[in-house]
Amino acid sequence: MVKSPQCKSKAWRLPLALAAMLVAGSSWAQWTLDEADSGVNFVSIKNASVAETHSFGSLQGSISASGAIELSIDLGSVETGIEIRDQRMREVLFEVVKFPTATVTASVSPDILDAVTAGGAVTTELPVKLALHGMEKSLLITVRAVGQAGGKLHVFTPQPVLVNASDFNLAAGIVALQEIAGLSSISTAVPVTVNLVFDSAR
Repeated sequence: MVKSPQCKSKAWRLPLALAAMLVAGSSWAQWTLDEADSGVNFVSIKNASVAETHSFGSLQGSISASGAIELSIDLGSVETGIEIRDQRMREVLFEVVKFPTATVTASVSPDILDAVTAGGAVTTELPVKLALHGMEKSLLITVRAVGQAGGKLHVFTPQPVLVNASDFNLAAGIVALQEIAGLSSISTAVPVTVNLVFDSAR
């Protein structure tokens, strides 16, 4: 018995529709940042020995099913515990009117994502690109990713990442802050720690 052209057309539609659903499902299988449980902190060192920890109050991020990582930091949300210092950092150091955000992009192997979503933990060296104050630099950082209940991913730096202000044209801003505050020195090498929690978007 010979099938009609209409039957042949219907026979092809089902596998094509299933393939489309699989592709779409893969693109949706991603994670979004839980801002409330996440943080990016940095330490400033003034007068050679006085260290203070600061943070950013507004973050956005995601991890795609293919392993593309994106993190956006609102530099205007800097929190130092002193309002006038926050203002000076926004205006003099970060120049948020011209450079409102810092972004971090990277790519992680889907095998690592599979391992941690199955409840595992992986420590790896991850090449990232940091775009800050109109400059972009590649960094190699150590990160640990841990799968948690409910499809959550916990990604953090087990040791601080040193960011040099001069790599991002921030040295002049640091000197300006030093003069405004009447300090003898402010270190241009800044330790940064990252603690991120991602929720499954499925």
